[in-house]
Amino acid sequence: MLSENLHLILLSAPLFLLVFLGFAVARLRKWPPSASTFMAEFVFYVPLPALLFSTMSRFSSLPPVDLRLLVAFFGSCLIVFVIGRVIGWKLFGLDGVSQSVFGVGCIFSNNVFLGIPLAQAALGEASLPAVSLVVAFNALLLWTLVTLSVEWSLNGSLSAKGFAKMARGVLANPIVIAIAAGLAFDASGLAMPEVFAAPIRMLAQSASPMALVVLGMGLARFGLTSGWREGAVVTFLKLAVQPLVVWGLARLLGLPPIETQAVVMLASISVGFNVFLMANQFGKMQSATASSIVLSTLFAAVTTPLAIALSH
Repeated sequence: MLSENLHLILLSAPLFLLVFLGFAVARLRKWPPSASTFMAEFVFYVPLPALLFSTMSRFSSLPPVDLRLLVAFFGSCLIVFVIGRVIGWKLFGLDGVSQSVFGVGCIFSNNVFLGIPLAQAALGEASLPAVSLVVAFNALLLWTLVTLSVEWSLNGSLSAKGFAKMARGVLANPIVIAIAAGLAFDASGLAMPEVFAAPIRMLAQSASPMALVVLGMGLARFGLTSGWREGAVVTFLKLAVQPLVVWGLARLLGLPPIETQAVVMLASISVGFNVFLMANQFGKMQSATASSIVLSTLFAAVTTPLAIALSH
């Protein structure tokens, strides 16, 4: 077990070195925030969708995915979200909207920029269908959860207008579109001409390293600001509590090993940038969210490989 843990840490180390390379380049070159924003948008709209389309267009030829993994992963999200809200209320005296942002920070992983590269490196190609399935539902379900929580906190009821706006944004997400398009192409039974298949493969191969460097560039914009106490608690719940809960649910449901490792890995990944977008949108917890992104990315370099190994 010790040698396996060390192997996974060594296997993941180059990925986190790419993150810190992006961080160092952005800091040393003193590039403006617009540089990392442009790069992040490019990766999000071009190479990552190419990777997911390429994977899902071969879905029928890949190992079957146990759909119970969605219950394990998103069941853990609901449980830890409630725990996070209660802790935010009791420990920090947060209001309902701040509790919602605090709670979603404990469950919203950086699955696109970090989860997909880690899955490829640590678990292999066979894990990508399971990871893609979680990624496809992740934004939709978790944006829905936090939107409903905030609306209820503000109004004591649900706003159809706010929910519709959120749904439109999720359905226009290039990651969701790429997964859906790949599945549709796979179902069609058509063969893609090489003139199109070759550039898609090249873009797909560049997606993981580019995503990791861009993640590091984004981290250079944040620091350990005044919300570090709340950020530290979010980091603990995200990196320790959620992986434990999802592992327990996976064992309870009897998930196969590859699906169990995939959902535990996704649960153990650092806080995603979407949480910072949520904090800005609702005007709450921006400093704490920024701190949690930095802290969780630093600690995940060690805790995520351990979570993968221990969930085997």
